[in-house]
Amino acid sequence: MSRVGKNIIKLPAKVEVKADAETLTIKGPLGELKTPLYEGVSANVENGELVFTRKSEDQKTVALHGLVRSLAMNCVKGVTTGWEKNLEITGVGYRAQKRGKDLVMALGYSHEVVFPEPNGIKIEVADQLKIKVTGIDRQLVGQVAADIRSKRPPEPYKGKGIKYANEYIRRKAGKTGKK
Repeated sequence: MSRVGKNIIKLPAKVEVKADAETLTIKGPLGELKTPLYEGVSANVENGELVFTRKSEDQKTVALHGLVRSLAMNCVKGVTTGWEKNLEITGVGYRAQKRGKDLVMALGYSHEVVFPEPNGIKIEVADQLKIKVTGIDRQLVGQVAADIRSKRPPEPYKGKGIKYANEYIRRKAGKTGKK
């Protein structure tokens, strides 16, 4: 029994949902997203609510029931309010800035790291040490934030690098001197 799949999604006023055999199209004030409808799971709009039903009770269909509902909920939230990830840069001389559509970062390398802004994503730099990634597609926002973080992941000795705003870096003790 899928507990997630049974939950009903209440649709906000400006959200339209169209379901065909294989995809679910969700339109809202911020844009349009599509998510797959897997075999054995169907979607219906009833009285401003999105309801998912499954055709059988086998293990695969039950698992997909919850997955489809979660993906649809992420799309509904994306087209109404959007998703965002916040990154912080730590380190002496480390900084970021926007140049046109590119995010240019100085991360302690001999060269600047240039990260182009993908379609559907907006990258903002509040001050030189805070980066905000926003968009309507949750997966794409998370992937872009992870790609930016991978340019200089935080290291455990001094904590230098790019980290998520809510991430805790476990610190290690450095070498001790000989006595």
